[in-house]
Amino acid sequence: MARVLLLNGPNLNLLGTREPALYGTDTLEAIQKRTEAVARETGHELIAFQSNAEHELIERVQRARAEGIAFMILNPGALTHTSIALRDAVLAVGVPFIEVHLSNTQAREAFRRHSYFSDIAVGVIAGLGAYGYEAAMRAAAQRLA
Repeated sequence: MARVLLLNGPNLNLLGTREPALYGTDTLEAIQKRTEAVARETGHELIAFQSNAEHELIERVQRARAEGIAFMILNPGALTHTSIALRDAVLAVGVPFIEVHLSNTQAREAFRRHSYFSDIAVGVIAGLGAYGYEAAMRAAAQRLA
């Protein structure tokens, strides 16, 4: 059994009510529960964390290796396009990860088309809505096998 960290960035705590036409009506809690069920089904443990504060996300990533985290699923939210500091933390711990986005960032505003994480991720899942998290967990389990 491996430990997988599900890390969600700013404003994802508002899922379910935040722009439902774009992000869907599922709450973050519901998404986390379904992803946790996939983790259990595949023999792994999921640990979920969300913060609106960049420094809290960085601190959480920095603790990952010491806590035995073998893989991460990361939705940095808007920090995708701005946070070199979070990228550096991810690189520093060396834990492989899949980047997830609910919407298809490539079909949105030009500034959303650049990610500071995609080039260092094992893979990127974007535009599949809440199912993207479950797909990421299945892909993580396959990598961990």
